[in-house]
Amino acid sequence: MARFNVTKKLTSPIDGQKPGTSGLRKKVKVFIQPNYLENFVQSTFNALTTEKVRGATLVVSGDGRYYSKDAIQIIIKMAAANGVRRIWVGQNGLLSTPAVSAVIRERVGVDGSRASGAFILTASHNPGGPHEDFGIKYNMENGGPAPEGITDKIYENTKTIKEYLIAEDLPNVDISAIGVSSFGGPEGQFDVEVFDSASDYVKLMKSIFDFESIRKLLTSPKFSFCYDALHGVAGAYAKRIFVEELGAQESSLLNCVPKEDFGGGHPDPNLTYAKELVDRMGLGKSSSGEPPEFGAAADGDADRNMVLGKRFFVTPSDSVAIIAANAVEAIPYFSAGLKGVARSMPTSAALDVVAKNLKLKFFEVPTGWKFFGNLMDAGMCSVCGEESFGTGSDHIREKDGIWAVLAWLSILAYKNKGNLDGGKLVSVEDIVRQHWATYGRHYYTRYDYENVDAGAAKELMANLVKLQSSLDEVNGIVKGIRSDVAKVVHGDEFEYKDPVDGSISKHQGIRYLFEDGSRLVFRLSGTGSEGATIRLYIEQYEKDPSKTGRDSQEALAPLVEVALKLSKMQEFTGRSAPTVIT
Repeated sequence: MARFNVTKKLTSPIDGQKPGTSGLRKKVKVFIQPNYLENFVQSTFNALTTEKVRGATLVVSGDGRYYSKDAIQIIIKMAAANGVRRIWVGQNGLLSTPAVSAVIRERVGVDGSRASGAFILTASHNPGGPHEDFGIKYNMENGGPAPEGITDKIYENTKTIKEYLIAEDLPNVDISAIGVSSFGGPEGQFDVEVFDSASDYVKLMKSIFDFESIRKLLTSPKFSFCYDALHGVAGAYAKRIFVEELGAQESSLLNCVPKEDFGGGHPDPNLTYAKELVDRMGLGKSSSGEPPEFGAAADGDADRNMVLGKRFFVTPSDSVAIIAANAVEAIPYFSAGLKGVARSMPTSAALDVVAKNLKLKFFEVPTGWKFFGNLMDAGMCSVCGEESFGTGSDHIREKDGIWAVLAWLSILAYKNKGNLDGGKLVSVEDIVRQHWATYGRHYYTRYDYENVDAGAAKELMANLVKLQSSLDEVNGIVKGIRSDVAKVVHGDEFEYKDPVDGSISKHQGIRYLFEDGSRLVFRLSGTGSEGATIRLYIEQYEKDPSKTGRDSQEALAPLVEVALKLSKMQEFTGRSAPTVIT
């Protein structure tokens, strides 16, 4: 058994290591600076209680982006030096973010051990490669992201750190081969177990969904399917689940080989970046041929999803509402009923209407999956989602892109029980339009202004808060812009008191609520790697079934004009158009 020694390395604080809503994200060139990753990892170990580190089992894996393999070896050596008993690594360093959560919650090691936390190496939907983004975040023993109490402590530690511990002489572990590598250290044995990336996650999915009914759908000659992993980690699961377990044709998988630079693309599952899928589904400018009935895409770490029907886009806000409305009937895991539902504040109120109609507990939380996790741990929430293409349930404590796709396939299988052998197929579009007829339609769009000057972004937000001191003044401005827009009845900066732990989260976004149920929301995002990102959310509610079929751009045009002029977007940012519209 190879032995290692512990070395104390002197270091000093590095500015800017404050974790955002999902960890620390920066350019690769920042992470590869001397001591940058090491400082953050040691600060994390120092922020955790002793029993969560010494003698513990931790997971270290990620979405396979550039620098991941180097980072995994560094973290293994630092974990050994800090007294961790064993490290679990997904084969080739690959584990989707939802799979990491599942592994923490479900997996038992070869020696009976269970994980108490994880370092996840991902910058989610951000691009990868030597000149692009890298990220790291810590998840807790419940499988969910570290709460603010821990991330704040990590950040404070990064500002005072003087040394880190590392086992420099520990040999690199071959993470391509499944098996256990054992080493001897000052405190005894240290193991690194490399395991199959998909097995635990597939087992969990099979316990939630009726795979036989989905298989019948996917193998029907009447139904066609397409899944695009955008060269992210979802590719490590797609063939296993959709082809081997559910019988889909391998030709239905797009970009399912994980790549360090995501094939040079942007692994964000939306209408702008998932261009190949959008074309194949009949929604692109270069679309040709008959589109499949159902299409879906994932982001880099497979926690986000986009759902498409034939020539039809399902908004994430509608998606979570439709899953919640159909879950009890279509998904065995929910057959006893939903404990409650929740959405992030910027997400449209489509879920609110479902909750009201079905008499379900409902929660509106700040952006960040940890808020859903608290509700789930307390048994208060079953299904949740956010407008940024994240959907999930209490089976884990992260959003889960493949789970969302399986949920949609379950609904399609349920709706088409008697139609696969004969009769007209109930399509994705049919399901969505029936939902609108029942609950009304929330026309919705999001404008992202990326890499805006941080000072200008703060000034814009401060001006919007200042305006809220007089709703009469706001309504005067609004009516001067568009007389056909409803009256503003409320304006605030969203603040959330967690019903589980009583913690208060302030300054979570600026809201303007209109008399007819429409909304404008402005928020600064914490998911970028540099500059500031302003997100503008525009929502127009329509209850009249005769008007739910209008063109989305036409329905939203008045509110879009109000939002841009009220916020003075161009004056503050110098931008005449957003970077991305979703």
